[in-house]
Amino acid sequence: MRLAIVTAYPPSKVTLTEYGYHLVKHFRLQKEVTEIILITDKTEGDKDLNFKEDGCKIIVKECWNFNDYKNIFKINRAISQTKPDAVLFNLQFLKFGDKKIPAALGLMLPLMCKLKGIPTISLLHNILEQVDLDNAGITSNKVLQKVYNGIGNVLTRCVLASDVVAVTISKYQTILENKFQSRNVALIPHGSFETPPTPDYSLPAGPKKVMAFGKFGTYKKVEIMIEAIELIRQRTNEDIEIVIAGTDSPNTPGYLESMKKKYAHVNQLVFTGYVAEEDVPVLFGDSALVVFPYTSTTGSSGVLNQAGSYGKAVALPDLGDLSILVKEEGYKGEFFDPESTASLADAIESILLHDSYRTYLAKANYRAACSFPMEDITKMYIEYFKVLQVAKTKGFTLDVPMVEKELMA
Repeated sequence: MRLAIVTAYPPSKVTLTEYGYHLVKHFRLQKEVTEIILITDKTEGDKDLNFKEDGCKIIVKECWNFNDYKNIFKINRAISQTKPDAVLFNLQFLKFGDKKIPAALGLMLPLMCKLKGIPTISLLHNILEQVDLDNAGITSNKVLQKVYNGIGNVLTRCVLASDVVAVTISKYQTILENKFQSRNVALIPHGSFETPPTPDYSLPAGPKKVMAFGKFGTYKKVEIMIEAIELIRQRTNEDIEIVIAGTDSPNTPGYLESMKKKYAHVNQLVFTGYVAEEDVPVLFGDSALVVFPYTSTTGSSGVLNQAGSYGKAVALPDLGDLSILVKEEGYKGEFFDPESTASLADAIESILLHDSYRTYLAKANYRAACSFPMEDITKMYIEYFKVLQVAKTKGFTLDVPMVEKELMA
C-alpha cells in the first residue's frame, strides 16, 4: 500500500502537528505500507524524519500553507500526481486555517478523494456540534453562531463523504450516526504517542514543577493556573515552579506575551515557547503534575495521552470530552471547577502535598496510556484500509458497524 497522509508536520506549528508526526512514525513500521506520501504544509526548517527504526520510504510533498485559499487545489494536485493507493486525512475544523473560507475549503478534500475513487479515511479530532464557538475564539455573535453551525453541517457532510470517518470519542460516533444517519463512522482511540519504559515516579531535586502544555489563549487560559499556584504559596511552604509550555493559539496571537507582562511579578514562572519533539520527554519527565486549565474542550486530548505515557498525575476540569476520555480509557486525575481558582488550587495541592496520591494517579495514567499504544492504533487503520480495498474491488459500500463486529470477532 502506498499511503498518502495529509497532515501538518514538525517543525510546523499548525494544529495536530504532533499527532501527524506520530502517525507517520508508526505507519512507516507497518508491513502493509510500502511507501508514505507525506502531503504537508510548508515550513522554513526541514521536516523531522530522523526516526531511530528502519521503515518504509517517505516522500515529502510540501504544498500547502495555513490560511491559503488555494490549499484545496494544491493538495488535490499532489494527490493526483502521486497516485496513492489510499489517503488518510488528519483533521479538525480549523486544520487548514483560522479564516473561515480556507478552513472550509480544506474540509472539502475528502469528498474530492471519494470522487476520484481513492480509498479515504478521515480522522476527525473534533466535531462542530461539540465545539463552543465563543470559547474557541471563532465568534461570540449568536446569529453568526447559527450561520457557522449551518455551514458546519455542510462541511461535516463533506468529511462524511470519506469511506470511513474515524473519531476518538464514542459520543462523537453517536452524534454523527444519529444526526447524519451515517454508517461509516468508526471509533478509533486517540492512542499514546510514546510508551517509554516504566517511569521513575520519584521527582527530581529542586522545586516541584507544575506544567501546562498546549496552544493557549482561547479555551486554554493560564491565568487560573498561575493564580492558583500563588494561592498555594500563600498557605504552604511548597517550592513550586510554574511551567507554561507551548505557544499561542492561532486565534489569539500575542496572548502569552501579554501573560508574561501581566504576571511579571510572579516568581518561578517559566514560559518555554514552542517545544520541539525531542524535548518533550524531558519536559514531562521533570514535571510533578500536568494541569489542564481549560474552560471547554474541542476533542480528545493528546496532552492527556502524553501525560499518561510519561507517568504523570493530572489536574483537569470535569467537563466535556476530557470527562468522557477519563471514563472510557481509564485515566485518573484530580478534578476542579474550571471557573474557580480556589478549586484548582485545592486540586493541585492535593497532588503536591500527598506523594502517595500523586504516585497512584501517575501509575493509573501510565497503565491507561499503555492500553492504547500508537502501534496498535495504526494497525486498526490498516485493517480498515484492507476492508476498503476489498470493498472497492467488489463494488460494495462499507458498513462500519458490521466491520467492527467482524474485527472484534
